Amino acid sequence: MVEDLVPDSLWERVAPLLPARAPRRRRFPGRLPVDDRVALAGIVYVLRTGITWNQLPAASIGCSGVTCWRRVRDWTEAGVWPALHELLLAELRAAGLLDLDRMAVDASHVHALNRGDHVGPSPVNRGHPGSKHHLIVDGHGLPLAVTLTGGNRHDVTQLLPLLDAIPPIRGTRGRPRRKPRELYADRGYDFDKYRRLLRERGITPRIARRGAGHGSGLGKIRWVVERGIAWLHAFKRLRTRYERRADIHLGLLQLACTLICHRQLAKSF
Repeated sequence: MVEDLVPDSLWERVAPLLPARAPRRRRFPGRLPVDDRVALAGIVYVLRTGITWNQLPAASIGCSGVTCWRRVRDWTEAGVWPALHELLLAELRAAGLLDLDRMAVDASHVHALNRGDHVGPSPVNRGHPGSKHHLIVDGHGLPLAVTLTGGNRHDVTQLLPLLDAIPPIRGTRGRPRRKPRELYADRGYDFDKYRRLLRERGITPRIARRGAGHGSGLGKIRWVVERGIAWLHAFKRLRTRYERRADIHLGLLQLACTLICHRQLAKSF
């Protein structure tokens, strides 16, 4: 099962990025630590199925849920997931699988069961506590960056932070890419101030206007971000926010983005 959840092609990319564990003392040998690949398999299992950490089938995975939670905490704090995502984006660009000239942004509400950072009253869920997943994708719908805010934050407030969160995407000769030529968004981003800020960055805004009739044709390109959100929420653990700590929930979001990119890269070979 471990090889199915963490295939060799993924593990070869993750292993060099994991922080080294402290050396063991001979005087207090204790129990041997769980292998990192087994722990990652447990994390991916929880991410895909949406079960709680204490429901993880330790007998079949080979790792307890508590251990997996500690590893995801430590690896999130060490910045493993953004580094892995940047690596996979570079490989996708080298393979010609990224369309960086066009990008699209959107956001999605999720219910939050526990209080914590980046939780607020959701206007689409009768004021219940919730969070928002803000996503920017390339022209094919592959995730480039994701941010987390409270459910009461407006979508447009994360437009520029999402652009800033895009890592330098290498993979070809020349300078790394960090911005598109055109950015697509729905009516929730319809503010002339942000259109002006995008143009100052050399980006042409393709944002639908409120009150205008449908049929502009923007949806023919912008739909990829809806598919990107669907890919993200196919990982059932992300459909509801269970984690009180915002950094761990964001880390799971970033891990899901890397798994989507790895899946697309594996399909090309």
